[in-house]
Amino acid sequence: MNLSLWIDAFSMVFNIIGMVLGVGGLLIAQRSARRWPGYSMTALGFLIATLPLWYQFLTTLAGTE
Repeated sequence: MNLSLWIDAFSMVFNIIGMVLGVGGLLIAQRSARRWPGYSMTALGFLIATLPLWYQFLTTLAGTE
């Protein structure tokens, strides 16, 4: 099984983990005096949630699939 099939199979898991990190990061940013940890956690959640899309985009550009 190649990496593309694994990422497609776990795309729902990536989306759920990314959404939880995003909401948790926004809650942390709202409730603390230093907001950058929450915002960075939200950005990480966004990247994790969009990982299948980025992988598909990069493989299309590279023409490896």
